[in-house]
Amino acid sequence: TIRPVRRSYYDPSSAPGKGVVWEWENDSGSWTPYDMDVGITIQRAYEKQHPWVDLSAIGFCYVIDFATMGQINRQTQRKRRVRRRLDMVYPLVSGTLPKSQSWPASPGVAAAPPVPACACPQCLLVMSVKAAVSAAGPSTATLQPRRAPPAPAAVSKAPAPAPGAKAPDDMATVRSSLKPLAAQGGRRQAASTPALSSAGSTASPPGAGSGKTSRPGLGTLNRGHLQRLAIAQSRVLIASGVPTVPVKNLTGSSPVNPALAGITGILMSAAGLPVCLTRPPKLVLHPPPVSKSEIQSIPGISHTYRKTTKKQAKKGKTPEEVLKKYLQKVRHPPDEDCTICMERLSAPSGYKGPQPAIKPDLVGKLVKCGHVFHLHCLVAMYNNGNKDGSLQCPTCKTIYGVKTGTQPPGKMEYHIIPHALPGHSDCKTIRIIYNIPPGVQGPEHPNPGKSFTARGFPRHCYLPDSEKGRKVLKLLLVAWDRRLIFAIGTSSTTGESDTVIWNEIHHKTEFGSNLTGHGYPDINYLDNVLAELAAQGITEESLAQEKD
Repeated sequence: TIRPVRRSYYDPSSAPGKGVVWEWENDSGSWTPYDMDVGITIQRAYEKQHPWVDLSAIGFCYVIDFATMGQINRQTQRKRRVRRRLDMVYPLVSGTLPKSQSWPASPGVAAAPPVPACACPQCLLVMSVKAAVSAAGPSTATLQPRRAPPAPAAVSKAPAPAPGAKAPDDMATVRSSLKPLAAQGGRRQAASTPALSSAGSTASPPGAGSGKTSRPGLGTLNRGHLQRLAIAQSRVLIASGVPTVPVKNLTGSSPVNPALAGITGILMSAAGLPVCLTRPPKLVLHPPPVSKSEIQSIPGISHTYRKTTKKQAKKGKTPEEVLKKYLQKVRHPPDEDCTICMERLSAPSGYKGPQPAIKPDLVGKLVKCGHVFHLHCLVAMYNNGNKDGSLQCPTCKTIYGVKTGTQPPGKMEYHIIPHALPGHSDCKTIRIIYNIPPGVQGPEHPNPGKSFTARGFPRHCYLPDSEKGRKVLKLLLVAWDRRLIFAIGTSSTTGESDTVIWNEIHHKTEFGSNLTGHGYPDINYLDNVLAELAAQGITEESLAQEKD
């Protein structure tokens, strides 16, 4: 499959042109950059000294408040911190921005003035191939390449074949021209006119000499010759440092075969696009087949599977009793906003939903993190959650109690297979298999009583069988028991609602490659997933709690 590509230019006065990056704080406490267009919009409003900017005009339901450096969700009123930082200036092209061009040029458009010929190996290769094509006659005349520059006198012309001798084909000519080019590597010649190899002599007009000695066009070459031409061209381009562009379907009976890929590379190079079409890396989702006798249990972990069936029992009685364990009353509220209702703490709560049995003007402080909220707002937030006896600070995400989720019933299997992951050749692999069937949503789910789907199960995930890999597995087992691995919601990839989705704990589902970003090698993955587990309240201390 061949698709067009393009390169965008950003104005030097824009955010990327100045190296300005706008970022928002995600749930794990790290910073995520906005898309380039969003960052440009925010920076433009910031430079005009607007107090805020509404992003709904570009398709996002957020308002950026520059006074508090916060992002406010217009639907949920949830607030996140934003920041502006300076980074490296986005790469720009020197000089004026080029006009939009296409190739081949439209008929009737005046040709551009001739440009001095380049002497790099890539251009020498393109010119030698075009010379061979131009000598082939009408079969390839539709390409209409520029006539190759005349060869210097020092380059001897190929002798005309003797009468009755078999004429060499284009492939032999091109192959002979590739040898000195490959030897040159990335070296450039000082002369402005490139010294062509014997292929330069093939630029004589069709019909010159005996008709029996005319060379066949590319259209008359068989598949094997065209494949060798494509491979030879690709090798020279790669050797000269030209970037490679992976193209699918280069083998078999595909519409894009190696010959067409090579010719496409020639045409793109002639248009001034230095590319080389190559085969892309292969996606390897699963390991080689493993027999039951090769599967091993994991030392230090009992059993080889876990099941979840029913919702865990609630650990708190009433919301007020739950909050009493984690809060201290504040007699004199600070002069700031409650980040739940966005009203001043000195004023009553602005929550307009079902009214809890608590006064709306009471204020409390969470004992660990010290953040202050209306008690009315905290009770409402607790009632809208899982009601499992735990509480999570909406500002800093500190967890009070044991957080549990709403994962539907299912099964988690885990064992060792005798294959190594890329980047972990010194150990075997832990394979995790999740299986959750479709069913009906319970009272803790978004739409109680409505059916939900479970796409892509069983899902296979992989960890290295190392000390840190086993530690991650033990914590994933705690997350499974607390029903935090999956949830029911809307898929971010398909847009389907009421379906089983991942719940902010990333897994590696690609065994032998990393084309999707969910595979190996990834040197930071184990540390990242430990941080994600900690954000859900699952640490090594959790292992001791589970044993107790």
